[in-house]
Amino acid sequence: MRPPGSFKFTRNRRGADGTPAWEYDDPQLRSERRSRRIVESIRNEIAEGSEPELRIRRIFSDPREIFRLELELPQLGYQRTTLLDRDALETLLEADEVRELVSRQLPTH
Repeated sequence: MRPPGSFKFTRNRRGADGTPAWEYDDPQLRSERRSRRIVESIRNEIAEGSEPELRIRRIFSDPREIFRLELELPQLGYQRTTLLDRDALETLLEADEVRELVSRQLPTH
């Protein structure tokens, strides 16, 4: 019989996605993971959508650059608006399908 008040410690606790529990406690790590998930989600929507429309505008430049990204999938009646900082936008633009879409939609003067 165990004495009252003794508890079995959980070992190697992980979240549903396999992330160690200590990563959920650190606000900086949690913020970075959230940013990566948002960028990945936008990239997937662009890659899987047929003829998406993408608009990117800089809305703040000081104290740090913030961009408004509007993604529209007309065949689904879907529009997504997301605010991204410069680093997240550059990460998103590293994907070939996103770069291709942006270059197609740039106005040629």
